[in-house]
Amino acid sequence: MFRLSTMLEQIKEMEVWEGSELNKAKEILAYELTSLVHGEEEAKKALDAAKGLFGGGNTENMPTAEITNEIFKDGSVDLISLLVSSGLVQSRSEGRRAIEQGGVAVNGEKITDIAAVFAPEAFAEEFVFRRGKKNLRKITLM
Repeated sequence: MFRLSTMLEQIKEMEVWEGSELNKAKEILAYELTSLVHGEEEAKKALDAAKGLFGGGNTENMPTAEITNEIFKDGSVDLISLLVSSGLVQSRSEGRRAIEQGGVAVNGEKITDIAAVFAPEAFAEEFVFRRGKKNLRKITLM
């Protein structure tokens, strides 16, 4: 109960926060509530995952999609196939629309060419795929 009353005091202090302080307030509240409900360890995992997804952290807890060498045709794989196989889109037409509308990025770089292809070497380093603002996948080659 003491922890909850301390959290309520902290919330009252945050009521006057503005701008980027609001995001920090959301982070603190999410962490505290997750910790109360699921425990400290799960709260730390959730925080790491959120930082991996939204910047400022590692990608250890980011959702991952595994691809195999069978996806490569003629030594490369097209962007639309990657979107579908990673689960970020349900169909090739949805993938094409996402690319054309500027909603796809690889390692932070927006890609608008629906004919973009990647060689297996591209997956040797970290390969993070983003569709929209919040849908991310770390792609690993098995």
